[in-house]
Amino acid sequence: MSQALTVRDIAAAIEDFAPKSLQESYDNAGLQVGNPDATVSGILLCLDVTEDIVREAEERKCNLIVSHHPLLFKGLKEITGATPAQRIVIEALRLGISIYSAHTNLDSAREGVSYEIAHILGLKSLSPLEPRSGSPEEGLGIVGDIDPIPAMEFLRKLKDRFDVKCLRYSARSPQLVIRRVAVCGGAGASFITNAMALGADVIVTGDVKYHDFTDHGDRMLIADIGHYESELCSRRILSRIIRARYPECQTLFAQTDRNPVSYL
Repeated sequence: MSQALTVRDIAAAIEDFAPKSLQESYDNAGLQVGNPDATVSGILLCLDVTEDIVREAEERKCNLIVSHHPLLFKGLKEITGATPAQRIVIEALRLGISIYSAHTNLDSAREGVSYEIAHILGLKSLSPLEPRSGSPEEGLGIVGDIDPIPAMEFLRKLKDRFDVKCLRYSARSPQLVIRRVAVCGGAGASFITNAMALGADVIVTGDVKYHDFTDHGDRMLIADIGHYESELCSRRILSRIIRARYPECQTLFAQTDRNPVSYL
């Protein structure tokens, strides 16, 4: 790299795009582990921080891990190596690897996770499902329009675009043609009623419960593509943010990023 970048520089670039003020009250975005003034040699981008991710960062000479899901949601009461999170903290500190996370702030940012899903699907006239007060382009979820497409063809498109191994959808939905689409990265079933109120024919998200299907599936198409599948695109967003500010910066997608859910 042509200039010595620090963890603080990378954090500032991400937070200019997705300010920490956008995160939900339960969240813990920001620097999780490490020295903000450490010089960055390379950045490994991932969805979840695991012990494999830390080993990969060392092997690929990346001393900064940037994830979507925070490693630490709650404070650690001890650091003895008894849990994966504790072991990750110990190993990251030993190796001089910093860990930074951009979570619900990246979800709510303009051109954040749900915007990316919408772009992948070719949606137009985008607006948040739940806009933030005073900021109509920021908020959770996105709703937009799509050229009319048969419902089953739309579902097949989802499987292909997001590499979905097992697509769950509402069996009793009346929609034959899809014209308006709501999307929410991660667990977005709580936005089903918002999507219906905004005239969406379908909502695309993850972590939909059985009773979400029974309560709402006879009125709109509900498509559960999986939490991991819906948010893997966060790595691409983070890479764009960093490289837009620092084109010489090395950003690598983690090869050991793995869906914790398997399908038989």
